[in-house]
Amino acid sequence: MHMTDTLLDERERDLLRWRCRRGLVENDMFIEQFFASYGDRLTSGQAGALYALMDLADNDLLDLFLRRQEPQGALDTQEIREVLDLLRKRKPGAGPHQG
Repeated sequence: MHMTDTLLDERERDLLRWRCRRGLVENDMFIEQFFASYGDRLTSGQAGALYALMDLADNDLLDLFLRRQEPQGALDTQEIREVLDLLRKRKPGAGPHQG
């Protein structure tokens, strides 16, 4: 097992969840859905990818979530792309209605 495959413990998960709190409610909805679906099996590699994404401005992050943009430069890594794929998976009926 690689270090990036190590599962986060509860404390690490709580710290990551706190760090992922955003000012834009739309981002929070993606993040909350992500933690509800995958939070109990997050790896340290996925956590690192999330921390990198959380350094973005809210609008840039939302553009990635909504597929208006794809990761570029230092953010264009396999782990960030994998975490983004998970973040972008929405359950039917989840999130705000458009229009």
